[in-house]
Amino acid sequence: MSLSPVAIITGGARRIGAEISRTLHAAGYSVAIHCRHSKDDAETLCASLNAARPESASVHVTDLNNKHNIDSLASEVLQKWGRLDILVNSASSFYPTPLGTVTESQWNDLIDSNLKAPLFLAQACASALKENGGSIINIADIHAERPLKEHAVYCAAKAGNVMLTKALAHDLAPDIRVNGVAPGAILWPENESELDDKQKENMLAKIPLRSAGNSSDIARTVKFLACDAPYITGQILAVDGGRSINA
Repeated sequence: MSLSPVAIITGGARRIGAEISRTLHAAGYSVAIHCRHSKDDAETLCASLNAARPESASVHVTDLNNKHNIDSLASEVLQKWGRLDILVNSASSFYPTPLGTVTESQWNDLIDSNLKAPLFLAQACASALKENGGSIINIADIHAERPLKEHAVYCAAKAGNVMLTKALAHDLAPDIRVNGVAPGAILWPENESELDDKQKENMLAKIPLRSAGNSSDIARTVKFLACDAPYITGQILAVDGGRSINA
C-alpha cells in the first residue's frame, strides 16, 4: 500500500491533464496516469516522475466510454496502490458538431467522455475515496453555461458535467468533497485550422485580463481544491481570466 496519497488523473498524459499529473506529483501524490490513445506520452511522463521520485507513478491505458473498462481502471489502480485520495476527471472529447451533421456516434463519444465516464468512475471509486476523506475534481468548461457555436453536443455534455458535480457533492457528503474547475481560453485547439489569428484576437478581446491562461492555472486550482479547501464542495471554479463575467 502506498504511504503517499494517491490520485487518478484521467486524460493525464497530455496538455492540461499532464500538467495536473505533474502538479499533484510535486505536491507529494503518487499518480495513476490514465490515457486512451496517448500511451507513449503517458509512459514518458511516468518515467520522468518516477525518476524524480521512485515508484510514484503508473500508467493505465483504457477507453472510458465503456463501463466495464471504467470499473477495471478503478480496480487496477487500487490493486497497484492500495488506496485512493483524489479522482480528477480530466479526460474529454472536444470537437464541433454543427447542427444538421451530428451523428449518433459523435453524441455517444462526447456524452460518454464528458459525463458518463465521470459518473461511473466516481461510483467505482467512492468506497476507496471515503476511506481517506478524499475528493473528486471534474474538469468542466465555461461553455457549460455559455454555448460555443457549433458545439451543441459538447456544451450539453459539459452542462451535464456541472450538474453531476453538484449532485455528487450532495450525495457523497460528508465523506467526499466534489468540485469542478471550468477552464476558459487555456490552450488553443491542437488543430490550428479550427481558429485563425483573427478568431483568437476576438476571443482574447472578450477576456477582461486580455490574455489566454495556461495549463498551470488549471493544475494549481485542482491542487487547491484537493489540498487546501476542506470546506469547499459542490462548487465550480471558473479559471477564465474573467470571461464568464463579461457580456
